[in-house]
Amino acid sequence: MKFKSLSLLALCLAVGIVSCKKDDDNEIPQVEIRDRAEQQKADNDSILKYLNNHYYNKAEIDAAVPNIGIEDVVITELVDGETLPEGHMMLIDAVGDPIAVEYADTDYEYYVLKLNQGGGYDSPTLADNVQILYEGFTLQDKVFDGKYYPDNNPLDLTGLIQGWRYVIPDYNTSESYTDNGDGTISYNNSGVGVMFLPSGLAYFANATGGISAYSPIVFKFELLQMGQNDHDADGIPSYLEGLTENTDEDTYSDGFGLYPRYDYIDADDDGDGVFTADEIEVRTVTKTMREEVLAEPLTEDEVLLNFIEKDKNGNYIGTIVKLIDSNGDGTPDYLDPEAN
Repeated sequence: MKFKSLSLLALCLAVGIVSCKKDDDNEIPQVEIRDRAEQQKADNDSILKYLNNHYYNKAEIDAAVPNIGIEDVVITELVDGETLPEGHMMLIDAVGDPIAVEYADTDYEYYVLKLNQGGGYDSPTLADNVQILYEGFTLQDKVFDGKYYPDNNPLDLTGLIQGWRYVIPDYNTSESYTDNGDGTISYNNSGVGVMFLPSGLAYFANATGGISAYSPIVFKFELLQMGQNDHDADGIPSYLEGLTENTDEDTYSDGFGLYPRYDYIDADDDGDGVFTADEIEVRTVTKTMREEVLAEPLTEDEVLLNFIEKDKNGNYIGTIVKLIDSNGDGTPDYLDPEAN
């Protein structure tokens, strides 16, 4: 796909921030917090209804794969009395079985229309940055958000709605891209799909950006590139630290309350006064083939990070982290306050 290289402001999908001025004569309406399990049942019914009366342009997509984009995906309502047009498929027949997950102590199901896996080697984790195009719309087919051109503002999956963290890591990045020299970039064989999310994996009780509270929503998406995150710059990428792990039970304050300082944002994970970066060893290997990096011999305490970079000369660079265990107790020093 060919895109203009524009620098656009990326919209955060995690929390809708609306600038509001309180009217002295009006109270801001309070949204009742509903039971998550009951809301999931209602949302699932709404999503199934949508899937049963909407179709997409399957023949056109199949003919264009692997070089398709979100603008190629056309979803249309099948009005009562109409016949499904030739070359199209009902969404309910295309999405397959629902995907079950547990989140916020609630069993959820969501649906995905997978149109192209993506030809790149890399898949992001839920802690990584992604260069991604998307269009979000409601079950009433009202578009509320979109990013249609790549820019210099990748999205951090840790700051997005939960549904994205489940869906996007199942796709691969683009196989390749070309700078056309005219202000455009062409991406080839990107990961493309459509996700259908219940409100509990989206904004739930938060009304934001044209979306009412408790709204199931839909996103078309096109995964272009990814970048591996190390939020606390301690040498261990965030995906290895866990987004809810807090080894030393450390906290921080923003002036309004105390919050857990999870390991992925804690430069001293075990709280022993020694930076995590000083309790590990990092080395890199450079090979002419990706397979050679993957075949690099590792000791028992070494981890090859899952993101392998390719430099401008076409070489592949792998990063290997050695998790030192100086006292041999089975716990790496960076998680063991007794090691120092």
